[in-house]
Amino acid sequence: MKETKILSWNVNGIRAAQKYGLLDWLCKESPDILCVQETKARPEQLSKDLLEPQGYYTYWNYPERKGYSGVATFTKNEPVSVEYDLNTLKVDSEGRIVITKYEEFSLMNVYFPNGKKDEERLNYKMEFYEAFLEHVRPLIASNEKLVVCGDVNTAHKEIDLAHPKANEKVSGFLPVEREWMDRFVANGFIDTFRHFNEEPEQYTWWDVKSRARERNIGWRIDYFFISENLVPYLTNAFIMPDILGSDHCPIGITLQIP
Repeated sequence: MKETKILSWNVNGIRAAQKYGLLDWLCKESPDILCVQETKARPEQLSKDLLEPQGYYTYWNYPERKGYSGVATFTKNEPVSVEYDLNTLKVDSEGRIVITKYEEFSLMNVYFPNGKKDEERLNYKMEFYEAFLEHVRPLIASNEKLVVCGDVNTAHKEIDLAHPKANEKVSGFLPVEREWMDRFVANGFIDTFRHFNEEPEQYTWWDVKSRARERNIGWRIDYFFISENLVPYLTNAFIMPDILGSDHCPIGITLQIP
């Protein structure tokens, strides 16, 4: 039975992460698949080493706006097919998704919007959420095996951030955002990390300005969800808080699929 190791990381600028040693880390960890979010780069701004790292196929979704958003998937095995949108033009201009389909499962690498800036961005975030849920519902109904990973930009439950009461009116922990996550999970998804770990103080993002990482005052806003039909094959889910280079840390899962 082959083990598949998948990692996900919001790198908050992939060129900065490269300078910090991203490719050395990739070589050391050697995941079967790495999903990165918030690449903030266009192809002409990237080195060949990053566009074509040894041993990996790479698939990039570049935003229309420079220096903003963007996702990429690095995979050792060539996918059966690749998609770059949700077929909803209104939410597809910011380079937020790469879907790689394999024989064993489909993997959705997603950078969900941040709604903190203003009401307009919060509305966009909720529109994206709803479009994504509508996209996956028929896939779940058809019993497709799905892995969804990335920066969801919302802490689901009180255990998932250091100061829940103080942030009840802040985007990222609003009732409407958390209610969407409830509905998403109820449609047939498992939060892989919580499947194994119910401990508090497990975070994936820390505010840089307040040096929150040193005190572990953080939020768990990066997730791996899997469809329920993949649970028998899930062997581990983990957070890598000691890996630096971004205000987020990497997360991962391992699957053993016959």
